[in-house]
Amino acid sequence: MSFTNNSASRTIQSRSAKERTLNTGFIVFSQIFAWSVAGTLIWLACLVGWQAIPAISKFGLGFVFTSSWNPPQESFGVWPEVYGTLASSFIALALSVPIGLGVAIFLSEDYLPTPVQRVLVFLVELLAAIPSVVFGLWGIFVLIPFLKELTPLKSPALLPAALVLGVMILPTITAISRDAMINVPQDLRQAAYGLGATRWETIIQILIPAASSGIIGGVMLALGRALGETMAVTMLIGNANQVSLSLFAPANSIAARLANQFAEASGLQVSALMYAALILFGLTLAINIIAQLLVTRLQKI
Repeated sequence: MSFTNNSASRTIQSRSAKERTLNTGFIVFSQIFAWSVAGTLIWLACLVGWQAIPAISKFGLGFVFTSSWNPPQESFGVWPEVYGTLASSFIALALSVPIGLGVAIFLSEDYLPTPVQRVLVFLVELLAAIPSVVFGLWGIFVLIPFLKELTPLKSPALLPAALVLGVMILPTITAISRDAMINVPQDLRQAAYGLGATRWETIIQILIPAASSGIIGGVMLALGRALGETMAVTMLIGNANQVSLSLFAPANSIAARLANQFAEASGLQVSALMYAALILFGLTLAINIIAQLLVTRLQKI
C-alpha cells in the first residue's frame, strides 16, 4: 500500500514538473513571438523613415500641407492625398457604423431562428474575405453608373470610393460588435427585464454601454483598415491632385499615390513617396493608440 502511494506521488510530481516545463516554454515562446512582431513593426518604420530622410530634410513639415506633385521639378506635397485619405475614411465610417451596429444587434439577439442566424453571420464574415480589387470592379461597373443616374457624378470621385470603403469595413464593425454584445453577461439582460425594461430599452441602455469597449475597438480597427486601403480606392477615387469639398469631384489618397507612382519613381520622388508612406503609417498608428486608450478607459468604467 505504501509502495502504491509512493508511486502515485512520484507520478503526480513528475507530471507537475512536466507541466511547469511546458508552461515555462509556452510563456518564453509567446514572449519571443510578441517581441518579434514588435521588432518587425519597428524595423519597418525605421526602414521607411530612413528612405524618407532626403525628402524630410528638403521639405520638412511643409510636405504635409503642400499640394504640388511635380517630379521633373522635384516639388512634392501630399495635402490632397492626406485630405482624400481622411475624408474617404471618415465618410465610410459615418455610413458603416450605424448599419454595422444595427446588423450586430439584429444578429446577436434572438430575432431569427438559430440556423438562419448562423447563415447570416457566416455571410457577413464572408464579405470581409472578398478581395479589394473585386470591390473596385463592382464600384466601376455597378456603383458609378448607378450614381451617375442619381447625382451630378461624372467620373470616379470621392463619393464612390467612400461608399465602397464603407462596404469593405462593414463586416469588421458588425462581427466585432456582435461578439462584444454576445459576451455581455446574461444576468444584465435578466436584471433589466426584471426591473420592467423593454427589449429595446435593454439593448440601448444596457447591452450597448456594456459592450461599448468592444464596439469602439471594432470601429477603430475598421478605420485603420479604411485609411490603408489601396486597390479599391485607387480604382474609384479619381487620382486627381486636388482638394475639393465636393463629394462628386475626383480626389486622391496616400495609398493610391503610392500604388500609382512607386513602380516608376526614381531619385527624390522615391524619398517623397516614402515620406508619404511614413505619414500614413503615423496616421494608422495614432488611430490604434487612440482606440487602445478609449477601450482601456471604458473598461475601467
